[in-house]
Amino acid sequence: QLFTDGITNKLVACYTDEGMADAVLVRVYGRKTELFVDRETELRNFQVLRAHGCAPDLYCAFQNGLCYQFLPGIALGPDHVQDPHIFRLVAQEMARVHAIHANGSLPKPILWQKLHKYLTLVKTDLSPKVSNPSLQQDVPSLEMLEHELAWMKETLSQLGSPIVLCHNDLLCKNIIYDGTQELVRFIDYEYTGYNYQAFDIGNHFNEFAGVKEVDYRLYPSKETQLQWLRSYLQAYKQLTQGDQGGMGVSEEELEALYVQVNKFSLASHFLWACWGLIQDKYSTIDFNFLRYAKLRFKQYFKMKPVVTALQISK
Repeated sequence: QLFTDGITNKLVACYTDEGMADAVLVRVYGRKTELFVDRETELRNFQVLRAHGCAPDLYCAFQNGLCYQFLPGIALGPDHVQDPHIFRLVAQEMARVHAIHANGSLPKPILWQKLHKYLTLVKTDLSPKVSNPSLQQDVPSLEMLEHELAWMKETLSQLGSPIVLCHNDLLCKNIIYDGTQELVRFIDYEYTGYNYQAFDIGNHFNEFAGVKEVDYRLYPSKETQLQWLRSYLQAYKQLTQGDQGGMGVSEEELEALYVQVNKFSLASHFLWACWGLIQDKYSTIDFNFLRYAKLRFKQYFKMKPVVTALQISK
């Protein structure tokens, strides 16, 4: 069975049993994805997550893909992530991943290095000599992109968001909900790495809008976000401080995380917009990457003044 939701790779389930009880997944990497995905790091992260019970079994890796265990359940849709019962499970699972410690080393966030890399790829591919009129509309100039990246690095790196092991790509379809066991699992670790806690959450909130049909009216309300963040913080504190709910979560902590998350959601729009421009050039997957990139840039500039106005109360 071929799965068609993914827009980075091709994914096939192979099984003999009708109920897919014996299914294994075979994933074939998308064309030229090695330009923006470090496959060795992905494998390492897969194994780290597996060791902590946060990933399926990995059976083998080959030159252009992987073969791993099939997780039963449904891939979430935009309606599921708004459901308090399910989103609490998602928040708790994200806390579990974030609580995986870095064995004594203090890792650097991959965000800036990744954004620079993507922007460099965009530059080499979309240099002025390749004048594509459809690109000029709605895609900011390279100077403007450089300027925005410098502004983000300056602003966001000062917010004090902790560096944790992040999934970095928690779109709905990368979350599998198993209703029989009442749990969710995350799949696809290509973009996984140490990053700002608030980026991972802000990126997930952006993904409430969907991928194939993007609708930013689905971005979670402040009320939904605060419920989500409370579940997350309770679980995260319990896992990292052994806090048995005795400490609880203060309103200040909650508000501070809310502000950080919404500011970092800008970096997520910027990252995936650049990614869309790169994919538009190389990918053989049937998806309108250019339209997607333009949507993400548009949302970036729309939200920038809104989130810039948010302040963490001292």
